[in-house]
Amino acid sequence: MKFYKKMTKITPAQCRAARSLLGWRQDELEAASSVTKKTIADFERGASKPREATISTIKSTLEEAGIIFIQENGEGPGVRLKK
Repeated sequence: MKFYKKMTKITPAQCRAARSLLGWRQDELEAASSVTKKTIADFERGASKPREATISTIKSTLEEAGIIFIQENGEGPGVRLKK
């Protein structure tokens, strides 16, 4: 039996796409996650790499809002909304 580690990392593009699917601005993600808008903006444009805990907070906030993160599968990572 194989055990798969839960994907904890997300890409800047996945973060932007997830917000877009939800119709959220960066300040809305800031309010929901308590991660500063500057940190979110810097991450999304690739200007910085936040700590793993910060990425995990962003990811879990987006998941709680209905986002499913899709791992790299030969076509690249992605996102979609839960049904």
